[in-house]
Amino acid sequence: MQGSKFLKVTGILMIIFGAIALILSIIAFAGIGLLAAMGASSSLLTVSCILMLVGAIAELVAGIIGVKNWNKLEKAGTCIVWGVIVIALCVVSNILTVVGGGEFSVVNLLTGLVIPVLYLIGGIQNKKAIG
Repeated sequence: MQGSKFLKVTGILMIIFGAIALILSIIAFAGIGLLAAMGASSSLLTVSCILMLVGAIAELVAGIIGVKNWNKLEKAGTCIVWGVIVIALCVVSNILTVVGGGEFSVVNLLTGLVIPVLYLIGGIQNKKAIG
């Protein structure tokens, strides 16, 4: 079951990177609080941090679901849905970066999508293995 191995490995990686992103989003919120205290406008930064927090939580949840259900073919649909959610949040995050005045980076987009896309491929392979 090739898809199962993809889900297990990418699920573990998503848990690790989701936890790191969660910690970084908490630090970012503290930074926004400091900027706001100094009088800086922080509305777009706040939206970015909320998106970062939601993305980190989604990645963490997807990773946990993948690791928990890596060998349960009937749960492949759930893994696919969570993979799509994480991919969508990655794309929205990159769009928000451009809207906020940052530069579009293909490298950033691709590196952010590698693990979620492999996770999604594992879910799809498990779904195909059902029949």
